[in-house]
Amino acid sequence: MADAVREQMEFDVVIVGAGPSGLAAAIRLKQLAPEAAVCVVEKGGEVGAHILSGAVIEPRSLNELLPDWKELGAPLTTPAADDRFLFLTKNGAIQLPTPPTLHNHGNYISSLGNVVRWLGAQAEALGVEIYPGFAAAETLIEDGRVVGVATGDMGIEKNGEPGPNHQPGMELRAAYTIFAEGCRGSLTKKLFDTFNLRKGVDPQTYGIGIKELWEVPKEIHKPGTIIHTVGWPVTTDVYGGSFLYHWGENMVSYGYVVGLDYKNPWLSPFEEMQRLKTHPEMRKNFEGGRRIAYGARAISEGGFQSLPKLTFPGGCLVGDTAGFLNVPKIKGTHTAMKSGMLAAEAVAEAMAGDRAVEPYTYPEKLRESWLWDELHSVRNIRPGFAKFGFWGGMINAAIDTYVFRGKAPWTLHLPHADNETLMEADAAQRIDYPKPDGKLTFDRNSSVFISNTNHEENQPVHLQLRKPSVAIDLNWNRYRSPETRYCPAGVYEIVGVEEGEPRLQINAQNCVHCKTCDIKDPSQNIDWATPEGGGGPAYPGGM
Repeated sequence: MADAVREQMEFDVVIVGAGPSGLAAAIRLKQLAPEAAVCVVEKGGEVGAHILSGAVIEPRSLNELLPDWKELGAPLTTPAADDRFLFLTKNGAIQLPTPPTLHNHGNYISSLGNVVRWLGAQAEALGVEIYPGFAAAETLIEDGRVVGVATGDMGIEKNGEPGPNHQPGMELRAAYTIFAEGCRGSLTKKLFDTFNLRKGVDPQTYGIGIKELWEVPKEIHKPGTIIHTVGWPVTTDVYGGSFLYHWGENMVSYGYVVGLDYKNPWLSPFEEMQRLKTHPEMRKNFEGGRRIAYGARAISEGGFQSLPKLTFPGGCLVGDTAGFLNVPKIKGTHTAMKSGMLAAEAVAEAMAGDRAVEPYTYPEKLRESWLWDELHSVRNIRPGFAKFGFWGGMINAAIDTYVFRGKAPWTLHLPHADNETLMEADAAQRIDYPKPDGKLTFDRNSSVFISNTNHEENQPVHLQLRKPSVAIDLNWNRYRSPETRYCPAGVYEIVGVEEGEPRLQINAQNCVHCKTCDIKDPSQNIDWATPEGGGGPAYPGGM
């Protein structure tokens, strides 16, 4: 492989990731610099294949980027109507006042995957080159400057050697590279270290969002209904809650988010998501329906205090790879798109001048934008739950929102990274999860099956252990292998326990690319690396 010659392609700008932020950046660039050569590389088999979202979309950025989006046929078809915010006990529900961050008047319920597919078409119409099915596996750095990315080799076999169908990756070189990889991007993770981008900011904290799409009978479908819940089934020391949206033609999107700073190693976000559906207030939204899709994805929850340095020689970070999610709103599409647009404006200015000039006006543009004000105004809410627990967090959120209106004279900080919080298994309360019934609740394997996940089986395992012995010496012996519970796809299994020789088995072909293992592993021993392009889930349009 060392002797393989990689082809090179030259562009003005390369964008890594065809999500909302990457495509918004591409469109804005072509609006400002029509002659610029802009390339977007996407690891999913098609644009939108790896896009998973609850999909209540605030159209603010879209209004700025493409004011005629309705005439252009953007698939935002179900206006938000009824907002409900519930606190659940095991068998009851208390309706709470809906906080301002969850007021959805003027927003739309839609498939974010379909919106992204539509954005991709708009970008291509402007002359953007989009290459789906090609995973950016390496950042090209020369003389301390990012000069593009290289896609991964195809046809590498499990032993690491080229197979009969081997094709070397391609170098996509550019004056500027915009990283829009989404949460916990594998290249971005290395950029943090290479350019020391996280110096002086809070550690990022994350959540795992697990989602199902249901088709329900017309008589129970209520288009525009939006329900958020907190409380049961998790205990009050866990940051968690659900979303449920009625939209489209008899579609219900249901999801559950668990903050990955939880302490109990016996907790399973997947199982919590399943048993929440058995609550009387939730069950009625699924009666007579059928589950048609499933997926999972980590989200960045740190917000304002966790934003890294956004620029470095030759490039910048946009979207959720930088952490622009508005956590109290449970929305990140409009913020991701705005960050991409601002980065594009800065890159266009740099391209118009001296090519050696970096897009350093991007952070300045950000600070002058509504995006900065929006994230700053909610900066204390997520750290409040980490610092004060559920009830203290609720009180803090109410004071910050209703008394100070996001302008409190203090800023709370996140105390630690998510992998540092687990208790030892013997000291933690075991959790008894009910068995799935196959109608309302399901197991992991049947769930992964309907995510359409597929990987080339003979490729090297893309979930890499820095030190294999740690899987038993630390994870099993102290925490009873929490990776077997926090993974929503059954990738990690402990086998050989009955024989007295426990060992970790990695079912990499099940991986839905959520990145939770890369985040929550206690010693950061698991590295999520990019598999062959086109591998992973293939979420349908409804997701």
